[in-house]
Amino acid sequence: MPIQAEGAPRKLADPFDFGGGHINPDKAANPGLVYDIDTKEYIKLFNCTLGPQDHCEDYTGKLYQLNLPSIAVPDLKGSVIVQRTVTNVGPVDATYRAVVEAPAGVDMIVEPSEITFDGASKTATFRVTFRAKQRVQGGYTFGSLTWLDGDNHSVRIPIAVRTVIEDFIADTS
Repeated sequence: MPIQAEGAPRKLADPFDFGGGHINPDKAANPGLVYDIDTKEYIKLFNCTLGPQDHCEDYTGKLYQLNLPSIAVPDLKGSVIVQRTVTNVGPVDATYRAVVEAPAGVDMIVEPSEITFDGASKTATFRVTFRAKQRVQGGYTFGSLTWLDGDNHSVRIPIAVRTVIEDFIADTS
């Protein structure tokens, strides 16, 4: 039977309810890539929520721009570009390719779709573009982005996107 979420009213569980899976300690000790975020980024985001400031253009109402190992876009009307930076903590020379599982009703493009690390670079930045395929007011749909190096590393982040038509329409799902 499908997993049910706790609470009232009862509903089918989604990734917000049941989490990301089991932890493999051996693979956690050697992840290959990490999504680093500095405390300063959280402070900057907090300060930008208090009111307009000079350095807030990337953060005003856009929590999805934080360099987290997940992407949630709660208000996709047309298209949104999200940027992430990964740090290579695996082999010095490594190439990762993106494997995309787009959320239903959303086109998802990762650029570049391949990132290469050598002795000179330890970080790489990529962009994910989300485009609504249809103009509907919907609930969240889920997908993922996985970076594979062809050897031992599979670095997956969950994706959650909700398409909206207007901000004032209540979500009843």
